[in-house]
Amino acid sequence: MRPRDAATLILFRRRAGEVEVLMGRRSPRHAFMPNTFVFPGGRVDPEDGRIRPSADLRKPVLDRLQRNATPRRARALGLAAIREAFEETGLAVGMPHGGAADMDRIPASWHPFYETGLAPRLDVLDYVFRAITPRGDVRRFHARFFLADSRHAEGELGGSGELQDLQWIAIDRAVALPATPGVTARALEEVRHRTAEAGRPHPSHPVPLYHGTRYGDRVRLDP
Repeated sequence: MRPRDAATLILFRRRAGEVEVLMGRRSPRHAFMPNTFVFPGGRVDPEDGRIRPSADLRKPVLDRLQRNATPRRARALGLAAIREAFEETGLAVGMPHGGAADMDRIPASWHPFYETGLAPRLDVLDYVFRAITPRGDVRRFHARFFLADSRHAEGELGGSGELQDLQWIAIDRAVALPATPGVTARALEEVRHRTAEAGRPHPSHPVPLYHGTRYGDRVRLDP
C-alpha cells in the first residue's frame, strides 16, 4: 500500500525558560494510533491544493519540500497542517483577509477557517521532520511535520474534539509520557534541537526521516 500524504503542525511557545508544545490525546476509537498523545495533524485533502495562502512558504522551506513533492503539493502539505490544527485545536495560523475572501470560490472544508477573518499563512512554517508508516500497517502515511511559533496562531483552544485533553506540555514531560509514540518522541527531540536558541530555526538544517520497522526505529537525514 502506498502511503498517503499527511501533515502535522507543531505549535510551540516559551514559558518560564522552557519550550512547550501543544498536544492532545487521540480517541481510543481511532483506527490509527488510538489513545496516543500526538500533535494536531491529518491527511492532505484535495481541497487543500485549491487554497491561495495569504503568504507563501519561504524559499528554503519550499525547496526542501520539493525534493519529494511538486510545488503545488508542497503548499498543500503546509495548508493541510494549518487546516488540521485549526479543526483539532481551534487555533488558526493566518493573516486578516479584510473581508476580501470570495467564499464562493473557497472549498467548504475551509469555510470555518476563513470565517474567523483570517486567511492561512505559510511563511511562518518551518519544515522540521517527516515520517513514513511501516509497510504492512493497516493505514500508511507519509507525514511532513511543520513547526510554528504560537504567537502566529489566533483563537481559543478547543477544536472538534478529535484530540482530547489538549494541553501545552514541556518537551521533557511530553517525551516521558507513556502514551507518546516513538515517532512523536523523535519529533519532539528535533523540536528541542530547533528551539534550543531564541531565534528562528534555520531552514537549511537537515530534516530527519523516520521509518518504523519490525526491526526497530530508523532515522536518516535529508541533507
